[in-house]
Amino acid sequence: MKILVMGSGGIGGYFGAKLGRAGEAVTFVARGAHLDAIRKNGLRIKSAADGEFVVAGPATDDPGSAGVADLILFCVKSYDTEAAARAIRPAVGPDTAVLCLQNGVDNEDKIEAIAGTGRVLAGAAYVLATIESPGVIAHTFGGKIVFGELDGADTPRARRILEALGRAGIPAEQSPRIREVLWEKYLFIAAQAGMTALTRCPIGVIRAVPETRRMYRLILEELAAVAKADGVELPPHTVDGIMAAADKLGASFTSSLHYDLTHGRRLEIEALHGHAVRLGEKHGVPTPTLFSIYAALRPYRDGAPA
Repeated sequence: MKILVMGSGGIGGYFGAKLGRAGEAVTFVARGAHLDAIRKNGLRIKSAADGEFVVAGPATDDPGSAGVADLILFCVKSYDTEAAARAIRPAVGPDTAVLCLQNGVDNEDKIEAIAGTGRVLAGAAYVLATIESPGVIAHTFGGKIVFGELDGADTPRARRILEALGRAGIPAEQSPRIREVLWEKYLFIAAQAGMTALTRCPIGVIRAVPETRRMYRLILEELAAVAKADGVELPPHTVDGIMAAADKLGASFTSSLHYDLTHGRRLEIEALHGHAVRLGEKHGVPTPTLFSIYAALRPYRDGAPA
């Protein structure tokens, strides 16, 4: 399968490297020093689950130069969604599938509006991986992908993607209810990312302090109410289930938002907490805890304030 990885950071780099190691024809899209390092030395993965390995493959900053792809793994940060969607258009042919693995619940619609209706599948990546240094991805947790067609259909292209992921040793599941899956992950990410970034503490500290544990749950409850108002029916015990999952995380677990904040990088707060606050306002659902997270992190949205 000819695969274009649009955004070869933690998520795209990790999954793209595993696909490339399994023999798929993978081209990595990156920029700056990260791109230079991949071109010179290949993409190195340092994984808690898979060990250390290097994949040598084509790397570019121009998605169109790779030709038409069978599959595009769309893995850029949410603030780059529209620009990246425009950039991949030359790589999108009549049969190209675009699998979105971003955080948030509205990226797929943005991509379709630019790249074309019917091109996009949605996916939730349960993984923590970051760029440790140019050309090096550090994978510390997880590695599963749940994905599906936006309308829930079981299609030949979805099955081909599932087979390719399986050949690469990537735990994957094709879901007929991918919209709900995205929202379930959205709840978890909003709470986990918001609280670890706001407090600069890992989950072990957050769940041990009654006030921060309560705030974590309030985020989940507010976002579940927003989901219901937006027409998304989540399972009855979603909030309890996420709290139970949070209790099982390693005590040092944080989030990519925490990593970006502590490294002075741009933050995905518009796609996470900002979007939730705006949806709450639209539907008349109060979101005071989500707004507190959003307001407190807003000065860091574009990186560390001057």
